[in-house]
Amino acid sequence: MIIIPARLKSTRFLNKILIPIGGIPMVIRVAQIAKEIDDVVIAADEKSIQEVCQKYHFQSILTQNTHNSGTDRIAECARILKLPPKELIINVQGDEPFLEAEVIATLKNLMLKKAKEQGEMPFMGSCAKKISPKEAENPNLVKVIINHRDEAIYFSRSKIPYDRENILSQTDTNPKKWTYYGHLGIYAFSMQSLQDFCNLPKSSLEEIEKLEQLRAIENAKTIVMARVKSNSFGIDTQEDLELALKTFKIASAVPCSD
Repeated sequence: MIIIPARLKSTRFLNKILIPIGGIPMVIRVAQIAKEIDDVVIAADEKSIQEVCQKYHFQSILTQNTHNSGTDRIAECARILKLPPKELIINVQGDEPFLEAEVIATLKNLMLKKAKEQGEMPFMGSCAKKISPKEAENPNLVKVIINHRDEAIYFSRSKIPYDRENILSQTDTNPKKWTYYGHLGIYAFSMQSLQDFCNLPKSSLEEIEKLEQLRAIENAKTIVMARVKSNSFGIDTQEDLELALKTFKIASAVPCSD
């Protein structure tokens, strides 16, 4: 199952999930992409979101409006739905209207493959894509270091690893060019690991970087990573929206009347 957390009053971009993208509210556009891969439920924090979901024939669950994160919101939604402990739950952000269905499918298949190989699902899964060294300098684009078992070692807003002796720029003499990976904000859990994650205490690293996935890392939990190709990026600000509309050649947005 795919659960999309939908918070109306985003601090950086108010009501952004209802902004039309090509005439369709942003969160609905995400849901339409996600339903190609699995059943979709929208975890809403306002009845106005539910009204939009109903108009477009998507199931929604009204959750508390006091959650600190989308992960907490989908955890409550999953409890309301009484999903079984081994149910695969994929958290797709409501502000990723250009996320490719293939990315969601790749993460789903990775989690099921690992579950078959290991006898149980990994604690958590996510996705990463190759980015340029210039893109890696952007603190709003989260970077991830991945080991040879395709597990996350660390996530950071900083450009990692730190190139102390500038060897990565010496492309003519350095045979091993470093590949930077940008993290995509899509997560997979089992129902049980989702609840376990939300019950873990917030970690020091999480508080410093403001990245909740570091809670799993600091508590020695495995996050398997799917390496994907994607042109998507999250919509955090009005500027992000205008860039996305220009990039994907969609007419400018107008306020949603729903």
